[in-house]
Amino acid sequence: MTEFPGLSHVALTVFDLETSVEWYRRVTDSDPVLDEDTGPFRHVVFALNGGALLGLHQFPSGETPSAEGRGGFDERRQGLDHVAFACADRAELEGWERHLDGLGVAHGGIVDAHYGSGLSFRDPDNIALEFFAPPS
Repeated sequence: MTEFPGLSHVALTVFDLETSVEWYRRVTDSDPVLDEDTGPFRHVVFALNGGALLGLHQFPSGETPSAEGRGGFDERRQGLDHVAFACADRAELEGWERHLDGLGVAHGGIVDAHYGSGLSFRDPDNIALEFFAPPS
């Protein structure tokens, strides 16, 4: 081994696959590259800039919590905190802020810190997402 490898893919389990696919299609402004039923679950995959993949998984109804019983995503519980998408600079980040505004996607506005700038938002399952740019 020479160095730790880069990120290949992120797979998110969602409650309503059709709703999530349409939401991610609008936000990424792209179509999925794969939609298949693997048997244990169905997944739809988007190709991201840089070669990484973003997969949306849905398990059969008997294995997915009901709307009444599911606790919903909470980044304070053990597991995933958030997924961040890389932006080259703050100008690109500002472009994504305008894109989210145009789609009516709620977000927390750009927050600047010494280590970079982030724009946080959530998907239909309340999963925390972020666009992130390094400091300039």
